[in-house]
Amino acid sequence: MALPVTLTFLGGLGEIGRNCTCVEVGDDLLLVDCGLMFPGPDMPGVDLVLPDFTYVLERADRLRGIVLTHGHEDHVGGLAYLLREVSAPLYGSAFTLGLARNRIEEAGLLGRTSFHPTADGSRVQIGAIECEFLATTHSVPSGQALVLRTPQGVILHSGDFKLDTTPVDGRRPDLARMGAIAHGEGVRVLLADSTNADESGWSRSESSVGRVLYELFHEHQGRRLITACFASHIHRIQQIADAAIEHGRVVATLGISMRRNIRMARELGLLDIPESSLVDIEDVKDLPPGKVCVVSTGSQGEPMSALSLMASNQSKWIRIGPDDTVILSSTPIPGNEHHVGRVINGLTKLGAEVVHSGIADVHASGHAQREELKLFQTLIGPSWFVPVHGEHRHLVAHADLAEAVGQDPDRILVCEDGDQLTLDDDGLHRSGRVSAGYLYVDGIVGDVGQGVLRDRKVLAEEGVVVVIVAVDLAARSIVTGPELITRGWVYAPEAEDLLDEAVDAVREQVLDALEAGTEDVELLAQRVRRAAGRFVNERTRRRPMIVPVVLEV
Repeated sequence: MALPVTLTFLGGLGEIGRNCTCVEVGDDLLLVDCGLMFPGPDMPGVDLVLPDFTYVLERADRLRGIVLTHGHEDHVGGLAYLLREVSAPLYGSAFTLGLARNRIEEAGLLGRTSFHPTADGSRVQIGAIECEFLATTHSVPSGQALVLRTPQGVILHSGDFKLDTTPVDGRRPDLARMGAIAHGEGVRVLLADSTNADESGWSRSESSVGRVLYELFHEHQGRRLITACFASHIHRIQQIADAAIEHGRVVATLGISMRRNIRMARELGLLDIPESSLVDIEDVKDLPPGKVCVVSTGSQGEPMSALSLMASNQSKWIRIGPDDTVILSSTPIPGNEHHVGRVINGLTKLGAEVVHSGIADVHASGHAQREELKLFQTLIGPSWFVPVHGEHRHLVAHADLAEAVGQDPDRILVCEDGDQLTLDDDGLHRSGRVSAGYLYVDGIVGDVGQGVLRDRKVLAEEGVVVVIVAVDLAARSIVTGPELITRGWVYAPEAEDLLDEAVDAVREQVLDALEAGTEDVELLAQRVRRAAGRFVNERTRRRPMIVPVVLEV
């Protein structure tokens, strides 16, 4: 009887981001990816959202390594936080490790890990699990699918992928090797990317974007071109640079991550831009507009990004004007639409022409769509299937299409964060639940909880009312106050009568309590809160946060 394998999902199932999965065999634990999620509008003040690492920390002595499918923040961004608590080696392609290393080095944690580059087709024994790394295509170079050989057979993790047969760098997905494994050893469990499972058809090849960019550069000759994309999208940057050079332009980078990633990609041979075609951003102002192409960060409208600073006319390097065309070579991540719209408005107010994915095909998704996923499912033919990476609707859509191409519905498990599965001689089955809630980062890890977020939402939506009163319990009298201070409820200088009425209502309740013999300051504070809350609600139909401050003198 072979050792069972346990799969524990700590993130990525039910949201876009926080991808993190534990694979355990005996006393050996392997972590697949360690990502973060960017906060939504319902998380005021939060910087980042991490997986709950409790499960890993409790088994830190069994952690044999962390394997990374690719270098996007939703797969590697949590490493700098996990490595504060544990030490483990990292495995992934050279470019993936380079992106991860930047964050780890910034956090001063290089001593907590070691970096082990994995070539396409290489195999590494990590504890009781052998991991084979296979080439896949995505919107970042050198993504890899993982073939995990365990005592219970092969577990294939697709990573984020698309079936791009004409990639910019010529590195095609290794479908031949995947098919050979599937029809040789067989794949016991498939974990596959579900992000575009509800999008019909096939995803566009990344190389198709290059043709659109070339046409835009041709149409906008004589104008300065500013292109914005993800700093990790090296293939997109290559096509932008190719179009610029073909039209006699030089390339300047703007944004720390853009400059850093381009340098690393050139050193690894993943990006081909001649030195003669690169100029410093400081020199752009001295060149004719038609001879310049700026490659910038900020395509998601992030506050304080290079593009956002341009849109608000605060950039140190670029002043936007009527001679500029800005190309947003991306689509807004769900939740970022407002930020992107604000940037577009700012750019157009300054006179620039803005081209985005709603106008031209300047972006191609890095995730497989329905027809690709059907082909992949058919090729792999797994015994068991678990859709991963996506919101719940994506996971369900992926499960449905797997069933449509012949997967036994009883062997499809739609899971969520915190679910634990066991693969044993009898098959794959649910075996438990673990803590997998959100860990909010606001300055430092664990600084924010659900209670704090609830308070912030109330403050943002309804405001706050602070009521201060000093009492002499022995004399059963009010010494000073009540004094009422408010922010976000009403504007005090314009609502003096209303505030005076509120003070009278609170004073009456405090005096009643004192006359009744109340000698507990906490009980008095409760009476103040109730009195102020009742008055505010009855008079304004609002529910601000009420903060009573009762002082005993």
